[in-house]
Amino acid sequence: MASAALHSICIVRLSALGDVTHMLPVIHTLKAEVPGIQITWVIGKVEYRLLGHLPDVEFIIFDKTKGLKAYLDIWQALKGRRFDALLLMQVALRANLLGWIIRADRKIGYDRLRAKDFHGLFITEQIAPTPAQHVADSFLSFIETLGIHEKRYRWDLPKVLGAEQLALNHIEPEQPVMIISPCSSHERRNWHVNGYAAVADYAVEHYGMQVIICGGPSPTEKQMAQEIIRACTHSKPVNLVGQDTFVEFLELLARATVLVTPDSGPMHMAAITDTPVIGLHAASNPLRSGPYKSLEWCVNQYDQASRKYLGKPSDQIRWGTKIEKQGVMNLVEISQVTGKLDALMKKLKE
Repeated sequence: MASAALHSICIVRLSALGDVTHMLPVIHTLKAEVPGIQITWVIGKVEYRLLGHLPDVEFIIFDKTKGLKAYLDIWQALKGRRFDALLLMQVALRANLLGWIIRADRKIGYDRLRAKDFHGLFITEQIAPTPAQHVADSFLSFIETLGIHEKRYRWDLPKVLGAEQLALNHIEPEQPVMIISPCSSHERRNWHVNGYAAVADYAVEHYGMQVIICGGPSPTEKQMAQEIIRACTHSKPVNLVGQDTFVEFLELLARATVLVTPDSGPMHMAAITDTPVIGLHAASNPLRSGPYKSLEWCVNQYDQASRKYLGKPSDQIRWGTKIEKQGVMNLVEISQVTGKLDALMKKLKE
């Protein structure tokens, strides 16, 4: 149990979708271990749309599109307030500057190896320099600094009334469902069209699955979905790209058998619904940023990518290095993905 002196805490984690999803165990642990604690979370505008209905948390939105006015808005929102602790859980400069604005008795940030953009100037304490941590575990290191050692690995999020309607309209209730979310926010983490189409066809032929393609409204994501559908020979995926909100996507995930995706926000959102994820990794290390509950189902070509593009095995490069090189995701083979699907379906039948 944390010190009884801990009554209020401010968290700064602005983005991205996957990272803020992995903040949920931190929130659940704080609530359980420090009953009645007042939690204030400074969060990005987009990310708020996913988590804004989380109860017993005061959200303050940082809208980076406003430039300097965004900082003025935060200063005005927190004017006259002082927290027992600030958890500065992002090292980007725009987040670090918030550490200067927000008043707190303790300002806790990352250790020197993980810090950048003058992060150390805005904190008074550091988390332990633990090597080779998953992002979710690194977040929980912050509350260890507060004296909390009993952790709650919970990603649950309340449902939103009416959000299930899209899923009810499109998902066949008696049929296994594969959701493909083909795009990351980083283009070179994306797999290729023919790979997704082949996996969709395999899922239909071997398991009678309904295949649904999801994604955001960007032209890139819409084009990717259309190209995947055209490349399919045995399946006719349902195209919901650009048609769902975050909470509607969670309802789709909750009814899915499996999600296939590269390193992306949806990969981590699946932890909220306990949906198995076949993660496609070559550009990033799944041991650091893979689907926390589904690491056994990941296709992990990160070491091969490191050897090919950096000339050394992955255990000899800096933890967290991204290998976002042209063509890197071609290292993920179709047979590896279908093999993971076979193994998952076998386990689900046990």
